[in-house]
Amino acid sequence: MAFRFLLVEDDTEIVEIITDYFTEKSRGAFNIESANTGWEGQRKCMENEYDLVLLDVMLPEVNGFIICRELRKKSDVPIIFITARSNEDDRLHGYNLGCDDYIVKPFSLAELYAKITALIKRTKGMVRNDEIMVSGKIKLNPYRNVVFVNDKEVLLAPIEFTILKILMENRSKVVSRESLLIRIWGYDFEGNERVLDNHVKKLRKSLGDASNQIKTVIKRGYKLEG
Repeated sequence: MAFRFLLVEDDTEIVEIITDYFTEKSRGAFNIESANTGWEGQRKCMENEYDLVLLDVMLPEVNGFIICRELRKKSDVPIIFITARSNEDDRLHGYNLGCDDYIVKPFSLAELYAKITALIKRTKGMVRNDEIMVSGKIKLNPYRNVVFVNDKEVLLAPIEFTILKILMENRSKVVSRESLLIRIWGYDFEGNERVLDNHVKKLRKSLGDASNQIKTVIKRGYKLEG
C-alpha cells in the first residue's frame, strides 16, 4: 500500500534529504510531494487528498500555522510541524490548532520516520480486526478507527481518538496525565498538561451525549466510566 504525503518546506536541501530518505526507507511506499511556499502548500492542501502533511512554520507568503488552521476546517489529515521555532508558546499554538506532532529542527530522520509510520498505522487502521470496544454509550473499533455514540458514528481528530482509545483500554481506571502525554507525544514532549486538557475538552464536545462518561480526577488524570 502506498501513502501520499505533502511536505511544505522552503529549504530545498531539507526537502531533498527527507524525500530521498523516506523513499528509500519505505521502498517506495511513501510518496512525497513538496511545496516551497506557504501559498503553494495551502493550495495543494485544499485541492488534493493526502495521507499526511509535514509543515514548516516559517514559510514565504503564508506561514504554517495559518495552513494548519485552514486545513483543519476541512480535514482530519495527520499534520506534523517540523520547524526551528522551539519555544513553548509556539508548540502549544501548534497543538491547539490541531497538529498531531511538533518536531523541532534539527531532528533525527529515523525518529521522524518512526513517528510518521506509527501515526499512519494508527490513523489508517492497518491491522485488520473487527473487535469492538464498548463502554456505556460508546463503541470504538481500534483497528478501523471508528467511534459510535448511541450507534451513530462520531468523527474524531487523530489525537482525540487516541485519548479515547487509551481510556477505553483502561475502563474505570484512572489514567494519569503524565501517562497520556507520554503515550501520545513521547518522552521528549516539552509542552505541558494544558495541551492534553484542551484535547480532552474537544473530545467531550465531540462525544455529545456520552461526554459525561469521561471523568476528571483532580490532581491525577482522567477515567472513562461505562
